[in-house]
Amino acid sequence: MTVVTNNKWIGQRTIRPDGMDKVTGRAQFAADTNMPGMIWGKVLRSPHAHARIKSINTAKAEALPGVKAVVTARDIVDFPIEKGAVMLGIQDMRWMCRNVMAREKALFPGHPIAAVAATSEAIAAEACKLIEVDYEVLPFAIEIEDAIKSDAPILHEFNKFEGKPSNIAGRIEHKKGDLAEGFKKADVVIERSFTTRPVHQGYIEPHACLISVAPDGKTTIWSSSQGQFMVRAMTAHLTGIPQSDIRAIPAEIGGGFGGKTIVYLEPLATLLAKKSGRPVKMVMTREEVMRATGPTSGSKSTVKIGATKDGKIVAAHGTFYLQAGALPGSPIRGAVGCSFTPYDIPNLLSEGYDVCSNRSKVAAYRAPGAPIGAYAVECVLDEVAEALKMDPLDFRLKNAAKEGTKAAHGPTFPRIGYIETVEAAKQSDHYKAPLGKLQGRGVASGFWFNAGGESSAQVNITEDGNVVVTTGHPDIGGSRAGIANICAELLGIDYRRVSVIIGDTQTIGFSNLTGGSRVLFASSIVVTQSTEQIIKTLRERAAKIWEIDPEAVKWEDGAAHPVSPNAGQFPPLTLKDLAEKANAMGGPIGAGVQLNTQGADGGFGTHVCDVEVDVDLGIARVIRYTAVQDVGRAIHPGYVEGQLQGGVAQGIGWALNEEYIYTKEGKVDNPGFLDYRMPVCSDLPMIDCIMVEVPNPKHPQGVKGVGEVPLVPVMAAVANAIYNALGKRFYALPMSPPKVLEVIDAPETRQAAE
Repeated sequence: MTVVTNNKWIGQRTIRPDGMDKVTGRAQFAADTNMPGMIWGKVLRSPHAHARIKSINTAKAEALPGVKAVVTARDIVDFPIEKGAVMLGIQDMRWMCRNVMAREKALFPGHPIAAVAATSEAIAAEACKLIEVDYEVLPFAIEIEDAIKSDAPILHEFNKFEGKPSNIAGRIEHKKGDLAEGFKKADVVIERSFTTRPVHQGYIEPHACLISVAPDGKTTIWSSSQGQFMVRAMTAHLTGIPQSDIRAIPAEIGGGFGGKTIVYLEPLATLLAKKSGRPVKMVMTREEVMRATGPTSGSKSTVKIGATKDGKIVAAHGTFYLQAGALPGSPIRGAVGCSFTPYDIPNLLSEGYDVCSNRSKVAAYRAPGAPIGAYAVECVLDEVAEALKMDPLDFRLKNAAKEGTKAAHGPTFPRIGYIETVEAAKQSDHYKAPLGKLQGRGVASGFWFNAGGESSAQVNITEDGNVVVTTGHPDIGGSRAGIANICAELLGIDYRRVSVIIGDTQTIGFSNLTGGSRVLFASSIVVTQSTEQIIKTLRERAAKIWEIDPEAVKWEDGAAHPVSPNAGQFPPLTLKDLAEKANAMGGPIGAGVQLNTQGADGGFGTHVCDVEVDVDLGIARVIRYTAVQDVGRAIHPGYVEGQLQGGVAQGIGWALNEEYIYTKEGKVDNPGFLDYRMPVCSDLPMIDCIMVEVPNPKHPQGVKGVGEVPLVPVMAAVANAIYNALGKRFYALPMSPPKVLEVIDAPETRQAAE
C-alpha cells in the first residue's frame, strides 16, 4: 500500500458532503420514505414485567375495518433454545427471535406481543387494543441485586449457573500473574463498590422502516440502521425469506451510537407486508424507543487496587455485574477487557457476569461496557494516588501501558500513544489553570479495542473525469468526508471532485456494521486499494498513448507524467483527459475491493474535567473539559473533534443526570426526553480537544478508530472532579442534584464546603 506522508487533503477540514442536505432538511431519513398504497404497522406491547403468555386471540382485531394483517410469534421463525446458539455476528438468533416478538413469556413491559397493519395509524392502534391476551403474571426482578438473589424469579428455566437455575447467563475473566502474591507486596490497598443505572443512547431519530414485499417474494427494506447487511441477514433469519430476495437500503441515520446495530421493526413490517400484499411503514414513538429498545446496562462493580509506596501498581481485581436485560448478552467483554488496559499491572483478575433481568434487552452503546468499568477503576485509581500523595496524572504515567506491555485480554502492545495522552493532558493550559471556590478538577483515562472486519468499496471514474466512491457502511461519524479526503489525496485532485455514496445490499459487496470504531479504518483500506488499482490503469493507458512502458509513467498531481526526461517528452495527461479517452482505450475505468480488514489498533484517551458545585441546589456543573486522545491520524480533524465532543457530552449526561427510573410495577417511569434528562447545550461547556497522532503502522494512512474512546473516561473524570470540589466521594451514578444534596447536607461535608 502507498503510505501518504505529504498531504494536501488528509488532515484538512474539508466541507462535509452531507452537510448541506442535512441543514436544509433535504436529507432523507427512514421516516421520510413513502410509497403508493402504503399502510401502517403498530405493535401491541406487554403491560407486564414478567408474564407467561397462555393464549393470544386476534380475531377481533382482524375483523376491524381497515386492518390488513396481524402477526404474532407464530409467524416469526423459531430458533429453539435446546439446539444451541445460532450466531449472526455477535447476536444469537435464539434471543433475537424472542426479542422482536415474545414467545413463551413476556419478559419486560413493552415486550412486543403482536403487530397489526392497517390503512391508518389510528386504526392499527385501535386494532392492537382489540387483541386479547391471557397472561399469567409472574414475579419479576429489575435490579441486579434482586436478579441474583437465591430466591429470585428466574427468567429462563433453561439457564443454569454453577449447576442451578439462575439469572446469571455467563461469566468471563481475564487473568494475569498471581493476584494474592501481588496484593502481599502492596503498601496501599483500596477497594470500593460502585453502581450505575441503565442509560439510553438517546438518538434523536426513532427506529423506522418502510418495507415492500412483491408478489414474487422480492423484498425491499428502507430503514434507519447502522448496517444494511445486518438488517438483511437478521430479517431473513427471522422471516424465512432468503437473503438473496431481500434488498436493504440504508437511509440517512439520525443517530445510533450502537443502539441501531440490531433490528426491532424490520421483521415485523416484512411479515405484515407479505401477509397484506401492501407496503408497510412502521415508526416507533419516543415512548416505545425508551421502553422497548436497548439502553446500555445498569451495573454493580467492585474494584480493588494495590500499590507500593513508590507508586507502582502491583495488583488489581475487578468484578463487574452488568444487566443484559430480558435476554442474555450484556457487554461484559468491554467492562472486563478495557477497564485496566491503560495500565501495566503484573497481577490482575478482571471478571464479569452477564445478568438477565426484566427490562428491555440491552444494545451496544459507544464502547459498550468500557465506560462502566472505567468509572469504577479510574475512581479507585484516584483514591490510591491520593493515599500515596501523588499527582493523579503522574500516578497514571508511572503505571502506563506502553510498547511491549501485555494486556490481560491477550495482545502485547505495539507502539501506542497512551503515555502521550497523559503527558499532553498534564502540559495543557487546562490542567495548570487555577480553581475557584467549590470548584474541582478530575482526570481519568480510557481504552477501547477498535476493530477491522469486512468492508467493500467500488471506485469509478466518471466520463468527465470525476470520481464516485461507493462503500457499504452507513455514515454516522464522518466516514464519507474522510474517504473523500483520502481518495482525493491519492489521485491528486480536489476533494470536491470525489462523491462518496453508501451502497445498498445489491449495489456493493458485503460490509459489516458501522460500529466498533471500525468504519474509516476498514473502508479507507479498501478504498485505498481500489484507488491504487485505478492509478495503475491510468498509468497503463497513458503509457499506451505515449507508446512507452507503464513503468516509465508516474501519477502525480492528478495527471500521468513520464518518470523522467529519458522516458520521453510528453505533456501531462490529466484524469479528465484519460476519462474522455476511456472508450477508445479499453472502456470504463473502475476498481473494487472486498476485504476482511486486519490491523486495527486500540485507542487511548485521557480527560480533564472541571466542575463547580452549587451547594444550595446540589447541581454539579461541568465548567471546563479537555479530551485528549491518540487518534492515529486525523483524516478530517473537524469530524474527529466532533466525535470527541459528542462522547464527552454523552458521558456528562450519564454522570450527572441520565437514568432509567422504574415504578414498583417494573415499568419505566420516564420514557421521554422531558423526564429522561439528557444534557442540552446550556448544560455543557465548550469542550476542548487535543489530538495526539501516533499513526497506526498497519494502516496506509495511519488510521485508528476514534468514535468510542471519548465516552470511556468521562464519568470517572466528572466523579473525581466533584470529589475534588467537595471532598466527598460518590460511588453511584448519576450524581444528580438530590444525590449531591444528600452528601452536601451531611454535617462534615457542609463544614468543609463552607
